[in-house]
Amino acid sequence: MRNLLLGSAVLFLVGTASAHTTDANPPSEVQDIYNIAVEASPERIRADIQTLVDFGTRHTLSETKSDTRGIGAARRWIFAEFEKISKDCGGCLEVIYVSDTIEGKRRIPDPTDVVSVLAIQRGTIDPNRFVMMSGDIDSRVTDPLNGTDDSPGANDNASGMAGTIEAARILSKRKFAGSIIYAGLSGEEQGLFGGEIVAAHALKEGWEIKGVLNNDMISNISGIDGVIDNSTARVFSEGTRANETEAEARSRRFTGGEVDSPSRNLARYIKAQADQYMTNLNVMLVYRLDRFGRGGHHRPFNQVGIPGIRIMETHEHYDRQHQDLRTEDGIEYGDTMEGVDEHYAAKLTALNMVTMAGMAGAPPFPANVEATGAVQPSAKLSWETPDNADNLAGYRVHWRLTTAPEWTHSRFVGKVNEWEFKNLVIDNYFFGVSAVAKDGSETPVVFPGAAGRF
Repeated sequence: MRNLLLGSAVLFLVGTASAHTTDANPPSEVQDIYNIAVEASPERIRADIQTLVDFGTRHTLSETKSDTRGIGAARRWIFAEFEKISKDCGGCLEVIYVSDTIEGKRRIPDPTDVVSVLAIQRGTIDPNRFVMMSGDIDSRVTDPLNGTDDSPGANDNASGMAGTIEAARILSKRKFAGSIIYAGLSGEEQGLFGGEIVAAHALKEGWEIKGVLNNDMISNISGIDGVIDNSTARVFSEGTRANETEAEARSRRFTGGEVDSPSRNLARYIKAQADQYMTNLNVMLVYRLDRFGRGGHHRPFNQVGIPGIRIMETHEHYDRQHQDLRTEDGIEYGDTMEGVDEHYAAKLTALNMVTMAGMAGAPPFPANVEATGAVQPSAKLSWETPDNADNLAGYRVHWRLTTAPEWTHSRFVGKVNEWEFKNLVIDNYFFGVSAVAKDGSETPVVFPGAAGRF
């Protein structure tokens, strides 16, 4: 994201507000994020996965009164863990349940309370701006209505839940300008109901959630395809906003943005953070909402316009997903601890943490970004600075060829609200802008117009 344009074209990149380009450039990296990248404990993550597995089943329709078995016991344990973390940081987390009753659905026929657990770490400057990391509380076996049989759900998705708890342990020891939500979502296997309920709650509360990092299966390294891979993670993201209006879609047809939704630029940001701050992890960007024909808990947030992506393993093992515990023809089925690699889970937890630290540490996102320049020799970007921007150092403009999958060139331009790209014709490039904090923390790139607006 931060590479400068190479070659002769750099001679022609001149800003209209050149008097402001003398602003001191912020640091190009945040030193503490290197520390964050290596602090996740594989041992703690494995222990938390084991604790969740030991509840026997966490099926949405399972026992809720017992203290040792079922989804009720699991969510109360998660709530208690978040409260323990909050106590260790002097009460820095607000721990809440968010729930609603679901009934009359194919996988929830009778009235059932779908209860999620949220721990909120408020920002010091811009507390109503959030980035969220989520894992799923629930598990299932072959029959999606079977809430009684053992359903360990070690990888799917105790791993994502354990990673979320571990992230809370580490990031809660720090302060950030923006807020962070650590979420345990319920009802994923029954139809993504927990995410739907939490998304509705966020809209009702007026929360400005700039990114949901959905972690679903982050501990398996051995695929059904025979590949063992502990150094690659997939990030799925939608290309266009799910809730764009007919007028916005019509505008996008003429100005571009089919591959520049806020979710897509959030995914690019995650890869850039990994490239900068992590070693031995390659982020594979998958330009698709989710796996082919399948779904995840970021989707309900996308549906209402909240940017969200899915982080997960690269090589799945389907014998360990949604399976009754059994052995057939010498093949063992079931999602047990044998399929967990805690070191890989720690690595993907770190991927979340370097992303959230960067986003929460950044200033407010550029608002109302627009591009102009039709039938002109140069392109122009303009944007607005929101409130609560006390930590703003300035803005960075970005550009790339329309065929480039990631942002290739950028330039820090200071505290301005417009920039003209001299002799870069708007027809041939895509443009965007990010906000940079005084310590070097930076937002994802915001693409112009409704198509890219966070």
